[in-house]
Amino acid sequence: MSRFAVIHPDNPQPRLIAQVVECLAAGGVVVYPTDSSYAMGCRIGDKDAMERIRRIRQLDEKHNFSLVCRDLSEIATYAMVDNSVYRLLRAFTPGPYTFILEATRQVPRRLQHPKRKTVGIRVPDNAIAQAMLAAVGEPLMSSTLVLPGEDMALTDPYDMQALLGDRVDMIVDGGYCGFELTTVVDLTEAVPNVVRVGKGDPTVFFAQAG
Repeated sequence: MSRFAVIHPDNPQPRLIAQVVECLAAGGVVVYPTDSSYAMGCRIGDKDAMERIRRIRQLDEKHNFSLVCRDLSEIATYAMVDNSVYRLLRAFTPGPYTFILEATRQVPRRLQHPKRKTVGIRVPDNAIAQAMLAAVGEPLMSSTLVLPGEDMALTDPYDMQALLGDRVDMIVDGGYCGFELTTVVDLTEAVPNVVRVGKGDPTVFFAQAG
């Protein structure tokens, strides 16, 4: 069975966060809470762990993973951010949004949209996720924990352990964090385009588009 760590949702224990980081550094796949739902994550350069996530979710190679970043400065390393985009990101991060941006050369090609050379990036408003990102020191490749044939993300970490067994290396129990997907906003054009409505309020972007 996968390792299981109960981490306080408001005051994450540094000792347990260190265990999560050790697992990621060893090539592990970790289930962790975000501000919208639980997700599976691995280190940005870990191709084998990424493929394991694909197999668990039965995703094809067209599926785009997100880069989960700690803050705006980290986003700027991996995405092209001009002044107008920066203002939007500053207003809506951290939060339950995924932003599609033009990727920089720091983004592995397998994470980019094959034709558009874009990448989905988000900054979660979750203390455990933030502590993990700070300790790792780089973004995580991430995908929502929705199992094949299901419409919603799993919400109970004990169910996750029973269903996933040893297919993931560690499950972080951070309490209930919801089951909604993020709202996805494409910022590659002059006008923001909401391509998926989720937990994040999309109306602010509709207003700007108008």
